[in-house]
Amino acid sequence: MTGHRPVMAAALASLVLALALAIVPLPAQITPLRPDWVVLALVFWCLATPSRFGLGWAFFFGLLLDTLTGALLGQHALALLLATYPVLRFRLRLRVFPMLQLTVTVTLLLVLYQFTLFWIDGVTGREMPAGAYAWPVLTGALVWPLVFRLGERALRENAREQASL
Repeated sequence: MTGHRPVMAAALASLVLALALAIVPLPAQITPLRPDWVVLALVFWCLATPSRFGLGWAFFFGLLLDTLTGALLGQHALALLLATYPVLRFRLRLRVFPMLQLTVTVTLLLVLYQFTLFWIDGVTGREMPAGAYAWPVLTGALVWPLVFRLGERALRENAREQASL
């Protein structure tokens, strides 16, 4: 049981870092290029440890993201639920994908996430430029391999520490 605590601590720390990266002020020229850090981190942890991270955590971090960004309450929560459910449902299949195929799959999940935000913004009458939805998908697809490698490294180091005890 004690082996679960360091993994959970690393996962929560990475999700808090993702929340911080989602709200850190950036220059106006590069703000649209910001990847969806919370989605990427949550997809990784749902993929790596589905017994500890599921839809409840997606909803919770979505509400936190809504609160921190001043978005419509529940907007990011719904989008995160829709993006993480396929990961939890098809986890065993996704784990055996090569990195390129996994990146394409995560890109499609990012498209689903951004489309949900686009749809909610449209229903509520909030107009956003199309680039506000397209660029985060592209940059998220580019940084996904890095997020995946860093998460895998954290899991390997935790396993190594547990083996040495």
